[in-house]
Amino acid sequence: MTREVEVKSVEETWALAKELATMLKPGSVVCLEGDLGAGKTTFVQGLAKALGAPGRVTSPTFCIVQEHGKLVHMDLYRLNSEADVIDLGWEDFLAQGAILAVEWPERAGRLIPENAIHVRFRQGKENSEERKIGIDF
Repeated sequence: MTREVEVKSVEETWALAKELATMLKPGSVVCLEGDLGAGKTTFVQGLAKALGAPGRVTSPTFCIVQEHGKLVHMDLYRLNSEADVIDLGWEDFLAQGAILAVEWPERAGRLIPENAIHVRFRQGKENSEERKIGIDF
């Protein structure tokens, strides 16, 4: 099933993430797909808040993995192989029942499960908060 939503603010992005959070269970993988600056981290902020994660959510671009309670936010942009992703603790996080929010999921290759939820981001007007967000689940 695919759902496409147009959001016009950070708050609307968070509300959509909150709605998705109600469908997630331990071991869920959420693949975040879109260009740099498309709203992926903003969406994860909404997921984290909805899941009761403590602390501030920022992009894991340089540290690659950030843990926010039961939510694990990964940015795989700098990785080159499935082996690199495994070395991050991919399997351990899933075994512990974490929910994985994964930016640049194509770097994980075959590690992405068939039942993963794919969230696609497309920017709207330049210099605006408008986005089109498509969710495949």
